[in-house]
Formats: sequence, C-alpha cells, structure tokens
Amino acid sequence: MIIGIGIDVVPVDRFAASLARTPGLRDRLFTAEEQLTPSGRPRTGESLAARFAAKEALAKALGAPGDLHWHDAEVTVGEHGRPRLSVRGTVARRAHALGVTSWHVSLSHDGGIASAFVLAEGIPRSEEGTA
Repeated sequence: MIIGIGIDVVPVDRFAASLARTPGLRDRLFTAEEQLTPSGRPRTGESLAARFAAKEALAKALGAPGDLHWHDAEVTVGEHGRPRLSVRGTVARRAHALGVTSWHVSLSHDGGIASAFVLAEGIPRSEEGTA
C-alpha cells in the first residue's frame, strides 16, 4: 500500500551556484559516497541536484517533518545504475512509525532542471507508530 509520495524539482544552475557559494554545503547535504560516482569521480551539479531533489521528495513522502537529517537519507546506485534509497536514523524512525517497508525512487535531469519522485510503500500505521 502507498504510505506517501513526494516529488521535487531543482534548477541545476541555481543549485550548483549555491554549492560553489557556500563552503561546506556539499558535505552537509550529501554523504561522502553520494558525492562520488561508482568509479570514484566527483558527481556533476546535475547529478547532485537530482540527489537533493530525491531527499526533498523523500521528506514530502514522509509528511515533511522538520527533524530529518540530510545524511540519514542516502541515494545509492543499484543494479544497472538504478537509484535506490538507503535510510537510517531520523528518516528510518519516521518511516518505521508510518509503516514504510520499501522505497521507489526515480531521478531525472534535463533542460537545466533536476527532478525526483519518491514513493513510500508499506503497511500504514498511525502517527504514533501503532498499528
């Protein structure tokens, strides 16, 4: 059953400018693994903007609570380059409280816009975490 959905779009140039203008922002938003491609090269602004959009979309799928930590949601690369979400800490606790058991994520970037769609699936629970 669908617990929540989220979508977000990010202007790539504006996001890249924010990363260039604000020292430490890249490290605050992304884990070390997210910042690199599977071959170990730094990710492009488009790729990072799509990952940021995924984290924003994930928060929306969870009802946008304000206490989620950026590093507690990580966009990884699965088989055949398919994006996956890995959650822990604050994000995992919120997901568990809502009954989320699996995630679906799609990333895209084209025409200067990065976008992400996240679907949280599971067995719904009340806000307090009881069935």
